Amino acid sequence: MEGGTFVVIILAVIVLIIIAKTAVVVPQQSAYVVERLGKFSSTLNAGFHILVPFIDVIRYKHILKEIAVDIPEQVCITRDNVQVHIDGILYMRVLNPERASYGINDYQFALTQLAQTALRSEVGKIELDRTFEARTTINAQVVNELDKASEPWGVKVLRYEIKNITPPKDVLNAMEKQMRAEREKRALILTSEGERDAAINQAEGEKQQVIKASEAKKQQQINEAEGAAAAILAIAQATAEGLRKVAETIQVPGGQEAVQLRVAEQYIGKFGELAKATNTLILPASVSDVGSMIALAMNAIRQTGTSTPVKS
Repeated sequence: MEGGTFVVIILAVIVLIIIAKTAVVVPQQSAYVVERLGKFSSTLNAGFHILVPFIDVIRYKHILKEIAVDIPEQVCITRDNVQVHIDGILYMRVLNPERASYGINDYQFALTQLAQTALRSEVGKIELDRTFEARTTINAQVVNELDKASEPWGVKVLRYEIKNITPPKDVLNAMEKQMRAEREKRALILTSEGERDAAINQAEGEKQQVIKASEAKKQQQINEAEGAAAAILAIAQATAEGLRKVAETIQVPGGQEAVQLRVAEQYIGKFGELAKATNTLILPASVSDVGSMIALAMNAIRQTGTSTPVKS
């Protein structure tokens, strides 16, 4: 009885082993490569599958999700012979599990090595100053090279990203000095441009000031000339009016005697001024004859009055 129980237990274990070998559940986004008697048989996708016991064997298991592989830091030499340390990260995905199993032994290791080689080649084509701004171009070129090589392996390289670019310390110091010099240069240029604009504005202001001053002086001279002309005209008009009044007065009774008296007064006054002067003058003999001088003046007045009638 005990022997029969032992046999049953052994048979149950064998059945369980057979079930474990034949029943397979493949997780989502996974693929199993099955070999039958050492030869590729099929690819199992997500779900439940039954295998032939002791004949079918799951040889490879692949994850179909996108995989991120870290690319170790390496030394690259730029076109201008400067060593820089660069690391990155590679994104890939298995599209064909059969090719990924039999096309290459370890596609992740192969793509990692190929990414480092392609990166060194692309960095060697450009100068150090352009490595930072050409990261996108370098990434695209590396992906292009890897995609060509990975197609027979059933793997699709999606993208490559450079994480860090580290130049040597002396190069970093030189780059910092260069950037500082560029900033100082730009500051000097801006300062000089400001001083130039200020000088131009000042000169323009002085120019406008001179123009305004000349215009003001011109207007002042015009105003003064107009005022002088008006004054001369007023004096001439007043003189003419005075002369007209004198001529009219002469014509009235007693006007002749008043004129004689006025001429005599002015004559005597001027002759007295000559007598007070210390200068020695030669005068005609008739100067001392007041009567003759008055008669001569009145004769001139009469002739003027008869030749030019006075308008009332």
